Amino acid sequence: MSTTTRQPQPPAGASQHALPDPGEQVPTLSWPIVCLFTFALALFGASTWAALTDVFPAVATIAASSAAIFVLFTVLHDASHYSISSHRWVNVAFGRAAMFFVSPLISFKSFAFIHIEHHRNTNDGESDPDHFVSAAPWWQLPIRFPAMDLPYIGFLVRNLRRRPRAEILETTALMTLSVTVIAAAAFAGHLWTLALIYLIPERVAMFVLAWWFDWLPHHDLEDIQSENRYRATRNRVGSEWILTPLLLSQNYHLVHHLHPSIPFYRYVAAWRRNEAAYLERDSAISTVFGQQLDATQYREWKRLNGKLAALLPVRMPRSSAARHASTHPIPVKSVERLTPDSVKVTFDVPDHLSDQFAFQAGQHLTVRHRTGGQEVRRNYSICASATSGELAIGVRHITGGMFSTFAVETLRAGDVLELMTPTGSFGAPLDPLTRRDNVAVAAGSGITPILSIMRTTMEIETESRFTLFYGNRTAESTMFAAELDELESRYADRLRIFHIRSGEARHPASLRVRIDLAMVQRLLASDLTPIDRWYLCGPSDLATTMRDDLASEGVPTDRIHLELFRGTNRSTHVDAFPASKVIITLSGANHTVELAPGETVLESALKNNIDAPYACLGGACGTCRARITTGAVSMEQNLALNTVETEAGFILTCQSHPTTPTVAVDYDS
Repeated sequence: MSTTTRQPQPPAGASQHALPDPGEQVPTLSWPIVCLFTFALALFGASTWAALTDVFPAVATIAASSAAIFVLFTVLHDASHYSISSHRWVNVAFGRAAMFFVSPLISFKSFAFIHIEHHRNTNDGESDPDHFVSAAPWWQLPIRFPAMDLPYIGFLVRNLRRRPRAEILETTALMTLSVTVIAAAAFAGHLWTLALIYLIPERVAMFVLAWWFDWLPHHDLEDIQSENRYRATRNRVGSEWILTPLLLSQNYHLVHHLHPSIPFYRYVAAWRRNEAAYLERDSAISTVFGQQLDATQYREWKRLNGKLAALLPVRMPRSSAARHASTHPIPVKSVERLTPDSVKVTFDVPDHLSDQFAFQAGQHLTVRHRTGGQEVRRNYSICASATSGELAIGVRHITGGMFSTFAVETLRAGDVLELMTPTGSFGAPLDPLTRRDNVAVAAGSGITPILSIMRTTMEIETESRFTLFYGNRTAESTMFAAELDELESRYADRLRIFHIRSGEARHPASLRVRIDLAMVQRLLASDLTPIDRWYLCGPSDLATTMRDDLASEGVPTDRIHLELFRGTNRSTHVDAFPASKVIITLSGANHTVELAPGETVLESALKNNIDAPYACLGGACGTCRARITTGAVSMEQNLALNTVETEAGFILTCQSHPTTPTVAVDYDS
């Protein structure tokens, strides 16, 4: 399941302050956005009424409608980063409504895709759709500012094959509707009225948006996002009593590029909480009038204008307090359909068991379930971030699978399941001060532990990068597709996801191939050996072949982390192992049992009614992990323990045959 992990030292000159993703979690509903959205609609409605009744001069109604559209862009912007609500559909609803006012030439999903590409490729020539404005000669700015949506359309056209059919159809429908409305207004003699109400205000708003959102934060900066994310975007300080409300906090645009999921009204607080850490990283800062400041100059400027604020502490995930895997009845909080044959099951862990069910990213749960008078035990990887306070698993239906059938077809919120406390060691230690390059390869339900590792890494290691290759047949069969889309939006410049879909005819040909090392090398477009951590999870043939191929290419084995959901068949040649006396320590009590030739330590425990923890019985899950304190054993196979654990004396009792007359194992270690 895992190999030994390395813990490199931070590079020379690295910041001594951790830089977490600051501020609160994304709220259930962002009330500042709701208020902003309501205000903008009311203002636009009032200006439209004024234009139709001619009660105010045209310039006044144009100014009011322009302000409303400008404000609605902030709603659209936060929606594209899923910052308005923890419910995905709420962000999409607000985004579609706001997009209709800001620029009804493309769909919200198309805008979100293009905007994320800007985050990923800031200042990087044609790869950055906003470079049209930020790199323009000064004399072209009055022409380019109001035409900002034109390069967006061009960017979308160049990437049509990458986008879903529904998104392209929605964009086409909006373009057709826009042209039809303009033509109808012209034919009916109302073109000036339409221009007064919308066409002119929309261009004015576009001019201001291009100026304030694109040009001010990015112009004359030579660094690109992938090379130096602290100097690809700037903060603009000074006159904040007027600049912050006027720009809706975009004077702190650097904070937004570093932490895209923070709502707009949290940018200033995020900067203040982490100011020293930003300065140590030589962040790009200028005054309101454009004077560039280095860290020393900024501190002097700050000394004259206020005091430095304290840093936000890093929230590191805790491990389970359980001494060994123990079972507890846990209510189901929700069952969410992911695909036609898979669900996400979220648990409502009681407060008094929260320490027992704390987990590290990459761990799994064992579910005990009785059906037809028979007990089944199944392992499911945790898919939630280790810092989220949520406990959830992903379950895909397997033909003939007793529990997976029950979970997908019958399980409901309020039901109670018997869960073992988290086990496993697929993940690796995280360090907030470290920058690592991570690559994960997953297929099907193999995404579940990868999702937890990826989420947690992005939150804690704010300089680390992650690339995911995820294989499925079609988009409809892709588990956690919405969550992956949301994560890529939130961590645009540090996270890349390649969806490999073998059965989808419209998918790009380069992504309709079999996942193998050659494909990974081609899409990474870089050497494999500098990658710090590889995570492999999926069908055993895929995962083990990828591991062997990486090793043959010179990737150190201690950088490769492997997770298999089930072990291989046990050997039948076990008669050579002798009988033995086994002393078992479990929950503080000692049990002495006689072990027959060929039996495993776990088999001897269960035969003597000792409730030792276990799940897969194949050496893959690690639930039966214990430490040997006396004697010696031979393990048939080990797919769960890393080298550090085995050197410390840990064994998998389901695979361990004593080779000495007496053996003592401790499950409580």
